Amino acid sequence: MSYIESVGKYVGMIRQVFSKPERLKVYYTRTLTEIETIGINSAGIVAILSVFMGAVISLQTASNMDSPLLPKYTIGYITRSSTILEFSPTIISLILAGKVGSNIASEIGTMRVTEQIDALEIMGVNSLSFLVLPKVIAAVFFFPFLIICSMGLSIIGGYYAVTLSELASHEEFVYGIRAFFKVSDITYALVKTCVFAFVIVTVSSYFGYFTKGGALDVGKSSTQAVVWSSIVILLTNFVLTQLILM
Repeated sequence: MSYIESVGKYVGMIRQVFSKPERLKVYYTRTLTEIETIGINSAGIVAILSVFMGAVISLQTASNMDSPLLPKYTIGYITRSSTILEFSPTIISLILAGKVGSNIASEIGTMRVTEQIDALEIMGVNSLSFLVLPKVIAAVFFFPFLIICSMGLSIIGGYYAVTLSELASHEEFVYGIRAFFKVSDITYALVKTCVFAFVIVTVSSYFGYFTKGGALDVGKSSTQAVVWSSIVILLTNFVLTQLILM
């Protein structure tokens, strides 16, 4: 299948996903379940990665500050800027593409090869909307909360890494965090996060939904979902940075 044909199938899938739901109560219940599965169950790995990511950023920044002309608060400033603008929204989204994306692709792919999706369509259910729409809503709604927590934990991790290593004082690091802060940076990060959440769910659902074959093909679809989700996230990140920051 050519890339153009794949893009066309993906766009057609998106149109069907966002068609009018038949029973809103069922979709509401499924959305709450997906929030727990996609969002809450990912909080642990996001927290651990964020703390150590912030610690590494601050330590590397401190170790590369060779010039005595650079003030110590630069460590806190660079840690905050790097975390908010790039590391939390992009790196954490790539990690979630691996965890959440593979789970979605394997779940829907298994339903496809075991003919559960065919059964839904025979009953007159819009299978794409029923399976994918709650996941999209859950991800777009909850991923920003995960990224906000990631930002805070990264800065805390950086703070303790630098202050316990005595590379900067409490006052210097906190001043750096507060220096030149712009609310638009948070807005930019959350806009990226919502777009990445949409990409992760829809791309993974695409590969799962159009799986053909058996159990081995489900595994292949899961791998393709992670790879292509990551590629689209990186491309989208470049485009959004050009559009919003430049």
